[in-house]
Amino acid sequence: MVITGADGPLGRRVCARVASDPAVGRVIAVGALNGPGPFPPGVEACALGLSDPALARLLDGATVVVHLGSTSGPDLDGTGGSEVDLAGARALFSAAADAGVSRLVVLSSAMVYGAWPNNAVPLTEDAPLRPDPGLPYAVAKAELERLAGEWRFGHPGASVAILRPAIAVAPERAEWLAKAPWSTAGVQLSDAEAPLQFVHLDDLAAAVDLARRDGLDGAFNVAPDGWLTVEARRELEGMSPRLRLPEPWASRVAALGFRAGLRRVPPEVAAYTVHPWAVANDRLRAAGWSPLQTNEEAYVDAGVTGPIARLSPRHRQELSLAVAGGAVAAIAVGVGLLVRRHRRGRTR
Repeated sequence: MVITGADGPLGRRVCARVASDPAVGRVIAVGALNGPGPFPPGVEACALGLSDPALARLLDGATVVVHLGSTSGPDLDGTGGSEVDLAGARALFSAAADAGVSRLVVLSSAMVYGAWPNNAVPLTEDAPLRPDPGLPYAVAKAELERLAGEWRFGHPGASVAILRPAIAVAPERAEWLAKAPWSTAGVQLSDAEAPLQFVHLDDLAAAVDLARRDGLDGAFNVAPDGWLTVEARRELEGMSPRLRLPEPWASRVAALGFRAGLRRVPPEVAAYTVHPWAVANDRLRAAGWSPLQTNEEAYVDAGVTGPIARLSPRHRQELSLAVAGGAVAAIAVGVGLLVRRHRRGRTR
């Protein structure tokens, strides 16, 4: 079998699971292969792009393809990079058809549902896909699902499992999570905040492995039971400093933080921090998947608790005030720069 996007934290977990299966004769890991450490014994690593003609030759004789995507670009949901290679996916699916592949597992994202005020809580797989048009990642993931569905329609007898995970976390992703908008620290866009779900990468890898092993067919949400409110997350983090700002200031501060490298997720995901997009896992549970970690356990295991959690309430308050003061000062500087630019433009 062939696993794309194998160089990321999720890909390496999937490779380890598949390599331990005695029923699998050959495992080929495809990706940039610039991640830490070697692959498990029995895994053949190939640094290839999805559109590379050599990939088609690697698929010869394969019966299963697991497409985890790319690990390039800033990570949005913890599953890898934000750059969805649709042209590469088309080439991969075409090569899989020529090779006679009978099982296809495609990693999507729960972000394809979009974050909207009228979303059901939780969303089932029957909900329409309404990705935020301002977020290319979500739009591209929805298109990836369409391509996979088209491939499934053209190959009767084949199975295509589409997995839509919530935010994926793990201990080695602690630094990423701390700078992502899914942490409670930073700028809050409004009084409303979305309930969020956090699936451990170990549990997501188990879902991928189940889908390829049992030949699951159709779309499956991947998330623990329930979700975390912002209050619950703040308690887990130890009441991290949080500053509420009205629009459009919050969006501007978020954009400045992204450009300055303080946050690794672009401000286009703002709606996903405000409006709900939590998903139900009933269908995947019925297929035999059971998460080993709850939302709370996955969030804590990702290292969100730190020095702040150990501070006294008084010191937390002082830190919050300090952060708020710093943010206000930054806004004042930003306003000054905007006014200066405006005046210069009028005098020219």
